[in-house]
Amino acid sequence: MEETEQYSQENGKVILTVSANNMEVRGDFFPAQNGGQELTQTYITELLGSKNIKFGVQFDEIDKAFNTCVETESPVFNVLVASGDPPFNEIPEYLQLNPALETKKQPVICDSQTIDHRERSPFIIIKKDMALAKLKRRKPGKEGTNVFGDRVGFNVNNPIEYTGGENTRMEDRYLVSNIHGQLVIQKKVVSVQEKLIIKGSVGYATGNIIFPGDVEIHGTVSDGFKIYTGGSVTIKQTFDVTDAFSKGDITVLGGIIGRGRALVKAGGQMKTRFIENCRVACRKTISVDLEILNSKVYSLESIVMTDRGSIVGGEVYALKGIRAGNIGRKGSRATRVHCGIDFTLEQEKEKNNALLRIIDGKLKNLKRRMEEGEFSGEKLTKANEAFARLEEEQSKIQGKISELLGQINAFHDATVEVKGEIASGTLIEICQRALFLTEPLRRVRIRLDSANSKLVTEKL
Repeated sequence: MEETEQYSQENGKVILTVSANNMEVRGDFFPAQNGGQELTQTYITELLGSKNIKFGVQFDEIDKAFNTCVETESPVFNVLVASGDPPFNEIPEYLQLNPALETKKQPVICDSQTIDHRERSPFIIIKKDMALAKLKRRKPGKEGTNVFGDRVGFNVNNPIEYTGGENTRMEDRYLVSNIHGQLVIQKKVVSVQEKLIIKGSVGYATGNIIFPGDVEIHGTVSDGFKIYTGGSVTIKQTFDVTDAFSKGDITVLGGIIGRGRALVKAGGQMKTRFIENCRVACRKTISVDLEILNSKVYSLESIVMTDRGSIVGGEVYALKGIRAGNIGRKGSRATRVHCGIDFTLEQEKEKNNALLRIIDGKLKNLKRRMEEGEFSGEKLTKANEAFARLEEEQSKIQGKISELLGQINAFHDATVEVKGEIASGTLIEICQRALFLTEPLRRVRIRLDSANSKLVTEKL
């Protein structure tokens, strides 16, 4: 509201304005004009007294404005004349959510930016013992005083009251997680969920799935999206896989489609209806209902199929053996089956063979250059030293390969059992003993005759 003293227009004066909450007074200072009465300190003091303005008076600001107005004979506006002491609201004790866990805003995308939206995820992943919230201590309220000297009461702020839920504990003043998992906040209860359940499909709405525990997906998984879990994976429809790595089991109620470039790895067992055009590696048994088509499949236990299940094209490795309805198909790509060998050691052997070929090429090249007299003096000495180092490395790798060859044949009792037919053109290998079929076989078991070091067939 505005307070104006009724003086002659020529007299010096101060016009006061009090804020609506009575916590601040501001004044406009006007000098005398045309011989009117000069503005005085006594006038200002009496004015403040008449308006009962007695708390928080800003004497320094008033003096400064008064002197400027009188000396320059110019008005001075918006001077802070008095300021009250505001109250401080009480804040009760409460749990404050860790700001780092709040859902992040989506970034603003410029035309020049390239963003892989598959890397963006709506899920907040928590690590074990991570702080989820902090207990903020109570802050007592404090009364204030307005410019008239009246007491001003305080209110009580009520922040969002979170509480700890499943898989959390209080540790000192912090709410921490007992497990690795997904942050879930429902009705202000902060919990950590051990299992990530996606009721829809995996796509741009979810991004790639990276989770420390079990994952359950009710919909499909779109091509191009990756799954990495520290637990098991259950997918209730078709898995259009790009890359999937699970430390536990993988169960796909539909089938797995890889489009030729996909890799699926499981630390446990795997169950699915079919596997098509992808690479699959599993530490335990792989169970397939219908078909393994044009794929590379590796198991450190067995591959088990139903009586109507077929392996067509591609290459399969199963340490303890294979049971299927059919292997191979007339007119399709040849099928190769390997049993009894540890495929991890086989892959390690192949890596060492590749290194051996590289070193052999370097040795031949260096030897040729030395024989042609390309080096002399100090350079020749260094070339001889390099040649010796390569030979030493070659010898180490050859020794490693020999050691691996003695370990690769890890299960001599492996068998291949087929209730239907094994097509001609199929290669069956058990412990590196091979049988190439020129004619189809029906209802047979193939095993290794260790005494004669050959494969034998038996009618089922």
